[in-house]
Amino acid sequence: MCIAVFLWQAHPLYPFLLLLNRDEYHSRPSKPLGWWGGGEILGGKDELSGGTWLGCNRDGKIAFITNVREVKSIPQAKTRGDLTLRFLESNKNPKEYAEELSKEAGQYNGFNLILADISSKSMVYLTNRPKPENLIVIEVTPGMHVLSNASLDSPWPKAQRLGHGFKDFLEKYGEAELPTEEMVEILMTSTIKDDESTLPGIYPSEREHQLSSIFVETDTPLASHFLFQILSLYSTCNSSGKSILRISLICRDDMELEVLLHCP
Repeated sequence: MCIAVFLWQAHPLYPFLLLLNRDEYHSRPSKPLGWWGGGEILGGKDELSGGTWLGCNRDGKIAFITNVREVKSIPQAKTRGDLTLRFLESNKNPKEYAEELSKEAGQYNGFNLILADISSKSMVYLTNRPKPENLIVIEVTPGMHVLSNASLDSPWPKAQRLGHGFKDFLEKYGEAELPTEEMVEILMTSTIKDDESTLPGIYPSEREHQLSSIFVETDTPLASHFLFQILSLYSTCNSSGKSILRISLICRDDMELEVLLHCP
């Protein structure tokens, strides 16, 4: 199901900061963080369908996706993980890619898709719900946002808990460097569940209660497998004096890789 909280163009040190949990069935094979696509794409990989839930490339483009919680699904739908991959492989900016995708949005089950180009400071949110044939495209405003399995910034209880916790860190540290590892440990491993009276009421209450924590416990069929954080920093390259964009993609309990990108 996945849940993410991110800060966009609202901090002097972090043009973009993302914390994301990927919730997936134990039986679905996946590769953890690594380089693929000829060494141009960094992210996890869905070995069943070949896409990714979160990735970035060397051009400063980032994409991540969550499913929309719904009862009905398209039997022969295209894989949603391909939406992120195609953007990272393309030469299109977020708005251009959104325009291309609008022609086929109805061929996918419900999705929430974030596309960003950090170099050009462009980010859009796309969803093919509530109407599959009508793709909604919204430019993401600077600030903090939370995305779960409803539309961006929907006030689901676990999304609100995550947003409040993230905001507390921002208020405590102000414009200083943030303790990202501590933020992951405290915010993204929470197993607190919602009161049943506050659940969305889309799935049976027992199942929704299992899914209502930020970190879905591993003794359930669907569990939180990968915890990611992406953070980007601007710095100066000593040898040339040019601006460099640093993107660190970190998988908890796995590894850390960094991408260095020259920015205009």
